[in-house]
Amino acid sequence: MTTAVFLAVMAAAVLHALWNALIRRGADKQSVMLALTLGNALTGLCVVAMRPWPDPQIWVWIAASGLIHTMYQLFLAYAYEQGDLSRVYPLARGGAPMIVLLVSVVFALDPVTGPEVGGVLLLGVGLAVMARGVFTSGESRRMLPFAAGSACATAGYTLTDGIGARIGGDPIAYTGWLLIAAAVFYVPVILALRGRAVVPRTARVWGVGLVAGGFSFMAYGIVVWAMTQAPIALVAALRETSILFAVLIGWWAFNERMSPQKGIAAGLIVAGVVLTRL
Repeated sequence: MTTAVFLAVMAAAVLHALWNALIRRGADKQSVMLALTLGNALTGLCVVAMRPWPDPQIWVWIAASGLIHTMYQLFLAYAYEQGDLSRVYPLARGGAPMIVLLVSVVFALDPVTGPEVGGVLLLGVGLAVMARGVFTSGESRRMLPFAAGSACATAGYTLTDGIGARIGGDPIAYTGWLLIAAAVFYVPVILALRGRAVVPRTARVWGVGLVAGGFSFMAYGIVVWAMTQAPIALVAALRETSILFAVLIGWWAFNERMSPQKGIAAGLIVAGVVLTRL
C-alpha cells in the first residue's frame, strides 16, 4: 500500500467516525439514518450524472451492495438505540476485517502478508475484550446482536464493493450508484417498519442527516477507490482506525465513561491495524 493510499484511508476513517457520531447524537437514530441515506443518494445522483453509464455486468454488484448496505444501516441504528458510541462502534466495525481476511485467504482474492494477518488477529483480540466489557459494565446486552449484524454486513459490502469497483473500473461512479441503490432499498423498508413517524420533522434533523450523508459519501468513496489500489483485506483493516476516533468522540462529546478495559480494547484494535501497515 502506498503512502498516498494509506493517508487517504486514514482521512476516510476520521470522516466515518464523525458521521457515526452524528447518528448517535440524534434523538431518533432511524430518522437521522433516513436523512443520511437520502443525502447519500442525492450526492450519488450528482456524481453519476457526470459519469458514463455502468456496464451491464456491474448492476448485480450494485444491487447486492445496496441491499447489504440497507441491512448495515438498520443494524447500526438499532445498535445505537441500545448502547454508547464508544462501545457499539468498535464492536460493529472491529469484526468486519477478520471476516474479510478469512474470505480473502480462502478464495485467494489478494496476497496477504504475515504481519497483515497478525495485525487483523490482534484486532480480533481487542474486539473480544470490548465485547466482554458489555457483560461486566452493566450495559445493555441487546446491542450485541445488532452490532454483530452490522459487522457481518460491513464485511459483506466491503467484499462486494471491492470486487465490483475493480470490475467496473470507476470507483467513484460505482460508489454513487451503490448509495442510490441503498436508498432505494432502505427507504421503503424503514417506512414499513416505523411508518411515517420515522420521517424527520425538523430542519435540524434533516441538516444533521444531510451533513452526515456528505461525510459518509466522502469516506466510503475514498475506501472504494483504495480497494482498487491495494488488497481489500488490508484496506478493510486500516479503515478501522476510525474505532479510536469514535471512542475519543464518545468520551469527549457524549461524556461516555472511558473505563480502563474500554481503553485497552480500543488500543489493541488500533495496534492490530497499525501492525498491518508494517
